[in-house]
Amino acid sequence: MILTVKSALRQARIQFEEAGISSSALDAEVLLSHATGCDRAGLYSNWDRLLSGEEEVRFYELTRRRRSGEPVAYITGRKEFMGLDFMVNPSVLIPRPETELLVENALKLMPPASTVVDVGTGSGAISVSLAFYNPGAVVFAIDCSPEALEVARRNAVKNGVADRVFFFEGSLLAPLDGLLRPGQVDQITANLPYIDSNDLPGLPREVRLFEPLLALDGGAEGLEHYRRLIPQAEIYLKQGGALLFEIGFNQGRQALNLLNPNLWQAAVIKDLTGLDRLVLARYLGREK
Repeated sequence: MILTVKSALRQARIQFEEAGISSSALDAEVLLSHATGCDRAGLYSNWDRLLSGEEEVRFYELTRRRRSGEPVAYITGRKEFMGLDFMVNPSVLIPRPETELLVENALKLMPPASTVVDVGTGSGAISVSLAFYNPGAVVFAIDCSPEALEVARRNAVKNGVADRVFFFEGSLLAPLDGLLRPGQVDQITANLPYIDSNDLPGLPREVRLFEPLLALDGGAEGLEHYRRLIPQAEIYLKQGGALLFEIGFNQGRQALNLLNPNLWQAAVIKDLTGLDRLVLARYLGREK
């Protein structure tokens, strides 16, 4: 079957709709762009161009993978975040637009020259973005997955910040022992797994079957990792330093309850849809 750009997009869109994919038109455009090497604007300026046989075969394979539920970002190997281009693969969670709220607030709070720790760095979306948009920042990025750290390192190189983002393998802030002094850190960011273990079976298919469980499972009630992180953050943060961490849409009250009000000044920030998304906490100092 000989396809034009127009007919290929139409065919893919119909197939995606039949597969229950809500973003059918956008996904078709992104995948055809990937298959042809032509940007999305170029597709529409060459609406009636015939695809080559090689392009047809490549596009068919890409659409087959998408119909199976595989996320577009894993198929193309890339995802935009904070205006930057990130490499992704199934060893890392795909960066979400809502996580930009964390980065935007972190940048507002960061001193010009900052020592920052990003916990659970995954693809490096947060750590690389912070270093990119604050040229005076030095970021220590931690993850327990060596495969994720390799992706993050490549993203630091790709976005020109490899000289200011340093990667460490380990659990939460444990790798900082002997590396940074207590009270040395200006800011800690974290997008740790926060989905209640009991809710994992109900996740959308493309998340449940394709994204890493390690980056999703937050234990009982979803906040187990943060429960462990907060006492460690109290060791390394300066007085007045900030802890920012992403949470689920209904976890604001429980998350605030994890923070001792004698030590923290904290608030929940909602996303554009009005749902709980981010905890922003200022560290007041150690208990006397």
